[in-house]
Amino acid sequence: MNVLIIGASRGIGLEFVRQYRTAGARITATARDAAALEHLREHGARALKLDVADAASVSSLAWLVDGERFDIVILNAGVFGPRTEGLQPPTEAEFDAVMRTNVLGPMRLLPQVAESLAPGARIAVLSSILGSVDQCDGTHGWVYRASKAAVNSVMRVASLALAGKATVISFHPGWVRTDMGGADAEIDASASIAGMRTVLATVKPSDTGSFFNYDGRRLPW
Repeated sequence: MNVLIIGASRGIGLEFVRQYRTAGARITATARDAAALEHLREHGARALKLDVADAASVSSLAWLVDGERFDIVILNAGVFGPRTEGLQPPTEAEFDAVMRTNVLGPMRLLPQVAESLAPGARIAVLSSILGSVDQCDGTHGWVYRASKAAVNSVMRVASLALAGKATVISFHPGWVRTDMGGADAEIDASASIAGMRTVLATVKPSDTGSFFNYDGRRLPW
């Protein structure tokens, strides 16, 4: 199995690397800084420098993976941004940083990897239940919420554009104990990634365009 993981320096992305390597997969993984890249190499991954918020960096990805045929592609890079409450407006810089990473990043990345997919490939976009309009029950972090609602829409468009070539889904990874999720989160990264790997191993082309919980439960938009 040949796997590409975008945003693998720590937390969820690094755990994907660990688990897929343990399963014997060939891994290509990206990070932004030298220390993280070396850490990925120590875990047996081919490490590529990539900043999803930088257009020039993203535009280099296609030739870096030219000739590859990925069975699994995971778009994990993301930021939370300002931890606002209620209608507290973000600054323009805060808004741009979140939207550039969480939404524009995948919109730039998906075309870059489209020609490097194996037949029947699966693409997973890491989203969040906080992006579900139907399930919205709080006001914390509304920029992050908006970005994840938007990236779910991006995933749906990609699922149509790549129909017949790849199964494209998005995930709520659960509330995970990472730097972003915090120490009080409900599950650890190991359980989250194990669940998502099971889903990725079992989804069918008819599932393309769906939003899944890490345990395989379908989520409303």
